[in-house]
Amino acid sequence: MSTPPLFDLTGQIAIVTGTSRGLGQYFAMALAKAGADLVLTSRKRETLAPFESEIKALGRRALSLELDVRNQESIEKMVADAESAFGQIHILVNNAGMNIRKPALEVTWSDWNQVLDTNLRGTFFVAQAVGRRMIPKQYGRIVNIGSVTSIFGYAGLAPYGASRGGVRQLTMSLADDWGKHGVTVNCLAPGWFRTEQNKVLYEDKEWVEYLVERIPAKRPGEPHDLDGAIVFLASEASRYVTGQTLLVDGGITTGSTRATVAPKK
Repeated sequence: MSTPPLFDLTGQIAIVTGTSRGLGQYFAMALAKAGADLVLTSRKRETLAPFESEIKALGRRALSLELDVRNQESIEKMVADAESAFGQIHILVNNAGMNIRKPALEVTWSDWNQVLDTNLRGTFFVAQAVGRRMIPKQYGRIVNIGSVTSIFGYAGLAPYGASRGGVRQLTMSLADDWGKHGVTVNCLAPGWFRTEQNKVLYEDKEWVEYLVERIPAKRPGEPHDLDGAIVFLASEASRYVTGQTLLVDGGITTGSTRATVAPKK
């Protein structure tokens, strides 16, 4: 089945950061299936080889590049190499991120800096480097990956929540700044999806039952639930959508209080 024209990414070049594992790979695969060629990034380039082969098996071009979003020189080199290889960058998915899960009283100065430097500062400076290439072309789609924590607060996630809330605000600021240049900037905010960052939670049956009770859709998210949203925000279908946070969360942010008793721990 062919991709509807408004969602067709054929000929588009997309950078997806943080594609060595997790949701980043699903984002990249969804874009590739819609026709995009991919720039894949990780702090360790060699970890990308198997996934690069998967993208190429679809008949798409793929380039793996090293990137540490906490290092400005690394950011500039990655973007320059991507531009040199492909000529123009049409799409950026700012996905690279991390989490340190601790009670607020136990968070260290180092913990805070690691999370904020990766999730917020890194997101900004990757967007800035790519934005410098998009603005002269008068076209671009930037998708910053946020979280349900961009909206809601959760215990044990102070640095992470601060970073993701910051991503939401950053998205609106960049959208206002760059809208006149044909560059849209939006935030895709997944709800509760099982990832490497939170897999320990899903090993707790009681916690999962509590979570599912609070989600109107009655299940946690599956990675493919994000496919339509990422392609929409990366395509011409969203050309008049900018500065928005699109929650893909099964309805948990409706404020459902169906579960009245939380797990003891």
